[in-house]
Amino acid sequence: MTITDQQLNEIRSGDGLAGRVALVTGGTAGIGAAISQILAGGGAAVAAGYRHNPERAAKFQASLAAAVPGCRFTLHEGNIGLADDCRRVVHEVIEQHGRLDILVNNAGITIDRTVAKMTDEDWTKVVAVNLSGAFFMAQAALDHMLERGTGRIISVSSVIGETGNIGQVNYAASKSGLFGLTKSLAREAIFQLNRADRPVGDGIGLTVNAVTPGFIATDMLSTIPEKVLDRIRGQIPVGRLGRPEEIARVVAFLAADESAYVTGQIWAVNGGLDM
Repeated sequence: MTITDQQLNEIRSGDGLAGRVALVTGGTAGIGAAISQILAGGGAAVAAGYRHNPERAAKFQASLAAAVPGCRFTLHEGNIGLADDCRRVVHEVIEQHGRLDILVNNAGITIDRTVAKMTDEDWTKVVAVNLSGAFFMAQAALDHMLERGTGRIISVSSVIGETGNIGQVNYAASKSGLFGLTKSLAREAIFQLNRADRPVGDGIGLTVNAVTPGFIATDMLSTIPEKVLDRIRGQIPVGRLGRPEEIARVVAFLAADESAYVTGQIWAVNGGLDM
């Protein structure tokens, strides 16, 4: 998937991303790839995290270089389910790029089973990646951002965190947990800046927000039978699945310098599914 010229022009028409450094977990496929592309198109240097499939990651790196000439882009392998790996990746990005302005917690997994059949590992693995990993990444990034007095932390949650879903109690709980994580981190970031006599005021600010995609046309939905997808489409007021770039556009907005007055918010991008 490559970003279109029109999408690049939309982002380049605004300010607030040029010269920034962004780390996108799960940033080489699906929604994460779209986020990496749109941030790069806006002039940010992008560090993309990945866990498996180094060949796909390298292929994405090559396609991004062709789509956005001159973009500084690095790949970072790591297991978001491990706290030490989260901290290592953040420090690695800061070491290679000299700073970290934007963290996008996008990496996520599903292991779907009904409660009766869900194993201990099914529960702990999904929560470790989707929720605990987001915390450990944010903890390491926030420490750096507080020193600099500015930053953006954006987590990609899911509409399932709001509605729940049969067979996804682990996924729903982890994605719902990102709501509380986002609001608490947003409050604490401002508290810590004020405590250090570095009030945000009229500057770029240090904001923490989340985006909740609805059903998006990515590999995560590729195994769902067409009949089921038709039923899902029928429940969405706009009548279709979302596109990864539609999520990326909202993330880019929240990441921009001009979004300093938006923090602690949960942005739904779901075609009206939760109306």
